Amino acid sequence: MTPAGRRAAVDRVTATPPALAALAQLRKRRGAVIFYQSGGCCDGSLPVCLEQGDLRIGDGDVYLGSVGGCPVYIDDRQYAVWKHTQLIIDIGDGEPEGFSLPAGDDLHFVTRSRVFSPDELAALQSAAQTERRPPT
Repeated sequence: MTPAGRRAAVDRVTATPPALAALAQLRKRRGAVIFYQSGGCCDGSLPVCLEQGDLRIGDGDVYLGSVGGCPVYIDDRQYAVWKHTQLIIDIGDGEPEGFSLPAGDDLHFVTRSRVFSPDELAALQSAAQTERRPPT
């Protein structure tokens, strides 16, 4: 939140309409889920989607925001490399890798990104959006 109580003009994480639709269906079937942006495989392009409670969030994890009512976290070391980019949760064809929940039949979640403009970075820094935890 900004000092005036308004949200920053840009979010650190967003989702495409197909990803939001997939999340809505997944939440109907599985309940609350979270995303963790892992750097372990595929150049960090595959987020891990898990049922809430299946992953312990630690002090070294950064809360980026939420998409479709689902919190999104990233490891602080990976955040240090990606902090200049907006993460965009999307879907792709094929089954998910590893432990991630599927985005639907033969679909998986994928992360795309874009570089923030200097104005967007300044707005994010003034809002201190990167240091907050999800609302309780």
